[in-house]
Amino acid sequence: MKNRFEVHFVFLAFLGIFLLTMGSQNLLAQDGEKNSVRIRVYYFKIMDGEAYFDIKATSRIEKKNTEVPNLKLTVFNEIIDEKIELGTLTTNMKGESKFVLPKLKEITPDSTHTYNFVVSFDGNESFKRASKRVSFKNADIKAELVVKDSTNYISAMLIDVGADSLIIGESMDVQVQRLFMPYKIGEEFNYTDENGTILVSVDTNIPGIDGNLNIEVVLNDHDIYGTVKTLLIAPIGTPIVDESTFDQRKMWSSRNKTPLFLLIFPNILIFGIWGLIIYLITNLFKITKS
Repeated sequence: MKNRFEVHFVFLAFLGIFLLTMGSQNLLAQDGEKNSVRIRVYYFKIMDGEAYFDIKATSRIEKKNTEVPNLKLTVFNEIIDEKIELGTLTTNMKGESKFVLPKLKEITPDSTHTYNFVVSFDGNESFKRASKRVSFKNADIKAELVVKDSTNYISAMLIDVGADSLIIGESMDVQVQRLFMPYKIGEEFNYTDENGTILVSVDTNIPGIDGNLNIEVVLNDHDIYGTVKTLLIAPIGTPIVDESTFDQRKMWSSRNKTPLFLLIFPNILIFGIWGLIIYLITNLFKITKS
């Protein structure tokens, strides 16, 4: 009897250990089912405008890169070992979001004039924790229209604000704003000279509303300074002639702009036909009474 009891005890002990092991493996498996999130952060600065982060969250699910919507992210300013929360945001249905930064003079850089940030996700039941660090230095672009030998030029200077120095040997794009895609002018690469300046000629036959060209000077996706853009309105384009006939009485205009001949002649025909019908009916009544 005693031996049988010991056998039962050993069996239950092994069964308990087995179930405990299976339970822990199941918990690990459930935890392992969480997907990893990849956070991408791009820094943009518009001169005389706002500075912001363009943020995109994706995850590789079933071997496909998928946008992650409704992901709550927190943005921190890192100062040595301290994190200062700047705000939170939530990704849209495309996994994208925009976070407008406070004025840079209100944010503390490190000793090298570098601004350091962390975009953090705390994780949830579907995705693991994730974070992305982003650092940049503050740069300014000063642009103006200059005329030399009757030729129009865009002159732009690139400045490192923190170090109060010119930025030499970096390429900037000069382009005219358009509805769908900007029209690039100048060379493919316009590198700043020893004065931190580029000089790009502008054709006079580029069309613009009232002859005004909205010209952008852009430092694109720089490893240190991010993307910096300034806008300059230059009255050197060819005025656009408005050839629209929308407000005229044409076949393709709106209903209240119907051409007059379409209003007059059909109505004359309609009244004429109805007049003939009424005349015939009247004569029939006279015939039946006579």
